[in-house]
Amino acid sequence: MTRPPLRIAAAAAHFTRDLAFDLDRIGVIVAHARDAGVDVLALPDGALGGYVTDLRPDDLDEVDLPPALEPNGEAVRSVIDLAADMVVCLGYCERGPGGELYNAAVALCGDGILGRHRKVHQPVGVAKLFTPGCGFTAFDTPVGRMGMLIDHDKTFPESARALALDGATTIACLSAWPTSLTNRAPRMAQDRQARLFDLYDQSRAAENQVLWLSANQSGRSGNLHFLGRAKVVGPGGEILARTWSKGGLAVAEVDPDAMVDAARSVLHHLDERRPSAYS
Repeated sequence: MTRPPLRIAAAAAHFTRDLAFDLDRIGVIVAHARDAGVDVLALPDGALGGYVTDLRPDDLDEVDLPPALEPNGEAVRSVIDLAADMVVCLGYCERGPGGELYNAAVALCGDGILGRHRKVHQPVGVAKLFTPGCGFTAFDTPVGRMGMLIDHDKTFPESARALALDGATTIACLSAWPTSLTNRAPRMAQDRQARLFDLYDQSRAAENQVLWLSANQSGRSGNLHFLGRAKVVGPGGEILARTWSKGGLAVAEVDPDAMVDAARSVLHHLDERRPSAYS
């Protein structure tokens, strides 16, 4: 059965250690998205509890870590109540069963949890703080099969490819991606990390011929100045909607099945792969 067109959105927004503040902000963003008719909303990494405040800490014992939340705890359940019939993806710091910490993401709607992801690729500065996840798995939602990545994951083409091969036609990448720490440009648009952030979004969408939702934190947290630059990218790598450095919603109306089928109608990248040549 052909699905009707959808409105999908990615948010740029600032989140903090104050969970009550974050839940209020999520509620406001969800309300704005609902007013815009949004069916799928991607929120940034650290939407519950914020992200770390430094990627190059001098002393790991003194790192200001986000609150470690239970995967089915009160904070996550609160977002389920807010989401209602909308599919919402967001990131947070998850406490594992042995007390280990994961940089984690969850996709949910009013019916409950739809999918989860634990960040696999950890930047060197925080690699000792978080336990890496162990894979990439797509999941079914009321609006089609989706997958999730968390910021540094999108640097690696294999991450998005694994989700596409698992049937995801929409991928949400949730980030807390800052400007360059080593060579900060005078204007954010000229920053090396801003260029890479956009490049990875468009490349991963085009390589896999999928719809791509890129959400990111905005504002400042400790030594980090987040880029914002949320966007929706089509399966040809074209930017369908975007924000800039400040908070906001990038909203696009799409027909996922038709757009992906059209992109793959002549050149079908997944079918044209030659795995035997890659080893």
